[in-house]
Amino acid sequence: MNAAIREQFPILHQEINGHPLIYLDNAASSQKPRAVIEAIERYYKWANANVHRGVHTLGSRATDAYEGAREKVAKFLNARSASEIVFTRGTTTALNLVASSYARSVLREGDEIVLTPMEHHSNLIPWQQAAKECGATLKYIPLQADGSILLEDVEKTVTSRTKIVTMAHVSNVLGVTNPIKEVAAIAHRAGAVMVVDGAQSTPHMKIDVQDLDCDFFAFSGHKMCGPTGIGALYGKLSLLESMEPIEFGGEMIDHVDLYDSTWKEVPWRFEGGTPIIAGAVGLAAAIDFLQEVGLDRILEHEKKLAAYAVSRLSEIEGISIYGPKENRAGLVTFNLADIHPHDVATVLDSYGIAIRAGHHCCQPLMRWLQVSATARASFYLYNTEDEIDRLAEGLVRTKEYFDYATG
Repeated sequence: MNAAIREQFPILHQEINGHPLIYLDNAASSQKPRAVIEAIERYYKWANANVHRGVHTLGSRATDAYEGAREKVAKFLNARSASEIVFTRGTTTALNLVASSYARSVLREGDEIVLTPMEHHSNLIPWQQAAKECGATLKYIPLQADGSILLEDVEKTVTSRTKIVTMAHVSNVLGVTNPIKEVAAIAHRAGAVMVVDGAQSTPHMKIDVQDLDCDFFAFSGHKMCGPTGIGALYGKLSLLESMEPIEFGGEMIDHVDLYDSTWKEVPWRFEGGTPIIAGAVGLAAAIDFLQEVGLDRILEHEKKLAAYAVSRLSEIEGISIYGPKENRAGLVTFNLADIHPHDVATVLDSYGIAIRAGHHCCQPLMRWLQVSATARASFYLYNTEDEIDRLAEGLVRTKEYFDYATG
């Protein structure tokens, strides 16, 4: 990646605590290029109105922008139709929609939901709630020592009682990329559907939902250079058409009587109220930006950064790095000796380095790792090896500080 790309992100050109900002918290949320910021500003200055129902010019402009964004997302994921794209507030809302509508309609007592211990809470708690309500059972695919899964373990865990298999495409803690296409094939042979949490994969690699043959795929805009508050659910059309909405009123109705109502067709039946119009416009601009740079190029850049980070951080005495040593996604999760991750992050912030510390919304995984929390540095297209050097230097200083303070 070159300096011209980095130049397009205004927020990166500032100092934090007297040091140039080094932003390494991209798995939590990415920064926004000018193209996205300007697209949202242009929408509010030129086209702002409610969509679909207005016949005036601004209403038509807003509708064209909103539905144009849906078409763009469909092509970005290689969905068969824009009707398979439901706009949501993000990955969490999308997964909750599947768990609250589809899962509750198909699960019966004794049925199974298969997932992994690496899941983000957003791809765990909704299934816990669905299982409790329907009398279903949660089953977990065991993790290998490096946090990966084996397809033979998937085969052993999935049975004829399995109705849903769900997992993260990429782990937000371990950097593991799961074999979704192969797992989906196993799920389908058992008569189950495949639900994918794509929050950590969609910003960084090409996604082809037809090739993966997943039944549902969820992602968030804010992790891929888009605005907060917008994401999408891809669902195979036949499955979406079988589902009932879980939010009612506004945009999603067809006909309303005093004692009964009917809904619009898919996908609008799932988009109650005024939709996230400006967010969709920003997401479309983010997709244009990422495709112009090239998703393959972004993935290659991040893998190089991750490998370099593992190499540099491994030189630091007392560091523990979690997840696979090779072929990891663009993040490194670690602990530094017996220093609490929040303390590590606080000291690094004094040097202008932003990382994440805590359980990363993965408390069961933390217990599997036998830690209460970890620190995480996560990379995107605008990060550099020089920034990783600064991170390593900051960690050495952090260790020296605490060694001195406790010595």
